[in-house]
Amino acid sequence: MRFLISNDDGYFSPGLAALAMSLGGLGDTFVCAPERDRSGSSNSLTLDRPLSVKQSAAGFFYINGTPTDCVHLAATGLMPELPDMVVAGINHGPNMGDDTIYSGTVAAATEGFLLGIPAIAISLASHNPVHFETAARVANDLVQRFIRNPFRGAVLLNVNVPDVAYEALSGTKITRLGRRHKSAPVIRDENPRGEPIWWVGPIGKVADASSGTDFDAVANGYVSITPLSIDLTAHQQIDFMTQWVNA
Repeated sequence: MRFLISNDDGYFSPGLAALAMSLGGLGDTFVCAPERDRSGSSNSLTLDRPLSVKQSAAGFFYINGTPTDCVHLAATGLMPELPDMVVAGINHGPNMGDDTIYSGTVAAATEGFLLGIPAIAISLASHNPVHFETAARVANDLVQRFIRNPFRGAVLLNVNVPDVAYEALSGTKITRLGRRHKSAPVIRDENPRGEPIWWVGPIGKVADASSGTDFDAVANGYVSITPLSIDLTAHQQIDFMTQWVNA
């Protein structure tokens, strides 16, 4: 198998190295990641300037762009042929609920999915992550399962792993995305010149962590696997909107 590995934390991330090492025994790995932390960059492509590609001492390629740029360039230009799977991570922190909209790690996997490639985004659900080896082993388990029983077409999975030893995991659950309350207001500050500056406020608290959600699974020690869809159409509103425009 040929794996394209990326992330949003940067090519120097220990999570990226752990993931590449874990999948290296299962096939050929090609690592292409941003040159710096691009967390929260979502599915943005860089279209206003050219991109440069460099290679680190570890052999990882890195790009002065977004996670989406990295997967797009690698899959469509740097690699001799399309990879069999895109795996993004291991993210430093959870990507659950509404957070997936903003996540650069999920975006990297999404770009693979949009190119018709099975893709997995994997995150270690702690803001001070320790057990990268656990998430790396989970990724290895999932890929081995894929090799034994391939997906039917391109599939996009969002995986969140509790930050515990592998033996302490409760198991695995297929979940839906939970929900958060709206984010806190922006924070106003001043720079040393007395000019106003603004910080994006903290994320909202969890609003829906009911049974079946990713929040509930991780809180109870389970690996959460959420299959994602990219169709943003509000299908349940089509009939109403049809009546509304013709009223």
